[in-house]
Amino acid sequence: MLDRLPFLIGLRYVRAKRRNHFISFISLTSMLGLMLGVAVLILVLSVMNGFDHELRTRVLGMVPHTKIESPGGLTGWQPLAERLVERERVIGAAPYVEQQGMFSVGGRNEGAMVNGIDPAWESRVSIVDENMRQGRLDDLKAGEWNVVLGSILARRLGVGVGDRVTLLVPEASITPAGVFPRLKRFTVSGIFSVGADLDAALAYAHIEDMQTLARLGDAVGGLRLELDDLFAAGSETRAIINELGAGYRGLDWTYSHGNLFQAIQMEKRMIALLLTVIIAVAAFNIVSTLVMVVTDKRADIAILRTIGATPRSIMGIFIVQGLAIGVIGILVGVTLGVLLALTVSDLIGWVESTFGIHFLDAGVYFISELPSRLIWADVRNIVSAAFILTFLSTLYPAWRAARVQPAEVLRYE
Repeated sequence: MLDRLPFLIGLRYVRAKRRNHFISFISLTSMLGLMLGVAVLILVLSVMNGFDHELRTRVLGMVPHTKIESPGGLTGWQPLAERLVERERVIGAAPYVEQQGMFSVGGRNEGAMVNGIDPAWESRVSIVDENMRQGRLDDLKAGEWNVVLGSILARRLGVGVGDRVTLLVPEASITPAGVFPRLKRFTVSGIFSVGADLDAALAYAHIEDMQTLARLGDAVGGLRLELDDLFAAGSETRAIINELGAGYRGLDWTYSHGNLFQAIQMEKRMIALLLTVIIAVAAFNIVSTLVMVVTDKRADIAILRTIGATPRSIMGIFIVQGLAIGVIGILVGVTLGVLLALTVSDLIGWVESTFGIHFLDAGVYFISELPSRLIWADVRNIVSAAFILTFLSTLYPAWRAARVQPAEVLRYE
């Protein structure tokens, strides 16, 4: 019976009505604080996971996970591509020719990276064909000098499908009349939009046209590789270069966009830390609750000690009471946080349509909807942290209760 004593009395103290209503108010405040802290932390981390997933899908769907290059270009790239695709982590390969240049039309000039691609291979490593807003990627045909522009780049240039643009490349052509920059007229055959900053700085042309413009002959600039795990890009790139030997070099996505995703992860950790402080404040409110309960129940503690309850049992009573308050708050917070994380996109959409408010301008944030992605590992970590903080907050009041001396208390009863 004494073994069950802490649970029975601790749970009874949670349910009992107190003469001191201030203690009940502090208990309710602690419970609500835990509930709100846990719910808000789950919601915020889910939204940040959503932004991270959207950026990863949109940006890294267009940016190569790994590029394999060789000085002077790659010749006979097809056997090399087939060899690399046989590797366990490589799920696609495609040739490319990159050329930095400036598009000019009607007095408007915009810099961009022009990728020469083979439309038949590009879908293996890129999502551009899935995000065509006008035209098709297959409209890029050798010798026709067509170009596909990002939506923002096309808007800044003021062009649409069928318009002509001039591409100036930063290489000079020496003619009898002097030195002139190299330029070529292209016809806009399509416009893509992935909802990222790449829409303002990227264009596609046929690889044979870009080989001609870059004077590469039959060589290509390199091979783009798609991996099954983008976070394995660094180790996989090193392994490929070691296997191919001298004369090759590899660049993975962390060189071009690694800082962006590192910043997102840093922000996620900092926000999680700050919101955990809210949970800690709510959890340590339980200290105030239990200290007042211990003061209020000194006579009960003294009687329990006289009938055989050990200091350890007395500690257990108040630990159980504090944990019960915390667990109720955590469970309600998890339920509320999960529901909000799963429905926040629809809720924001309803608010926007009902009141005519736009929280995210696609022209500014490159995304028009608030994304949310619930990761159960985050929920588990939040619950674990909240439970540990709650448990720690019960130790001091429980220790104070175990030190109550029955003789001193009962002397004045």
